[in-house]
Amino acid sequence: MATSKIKKGDTVKVIAGKNKGKEGKVTAVDVKNHRVTVEGVNLATKHTKPSAANQNGGIIQQEAPIDSSNVMLVVDGQATRVGFRFENDKKVRFAKKTGKTID
Repeated sequence: MATSKIKKGDTVKVIAGKNKGKEGKVTAVDVKNHRVTVEGVNLATKHTKPSAANQNGGIIQQEAPIDSSNVMLVVDGQATRVGFRFENDKKVRFAKKTGKTID
């Protein structure tokens, strides 16, 4: 399986869809389905029944996943594409715009 270009904890910018232009932190990555969940982006309304955990129930807002092709990694305040290279026999991500190693 290929290495994912977006990882949990990354800051990303949405480049397509109804939330275009918004930035947020990645909270979850689904590598199999190529989807990411971003803080404060793509909010969906969910109706919940009362339960032991939530006594009142009601309507809540929660983030829904979006396709990973619709986000770009933000490095030093700029959205950039991500590449891979080997440094000291280790595969690392780097920002194509600046050439800076990400991790």
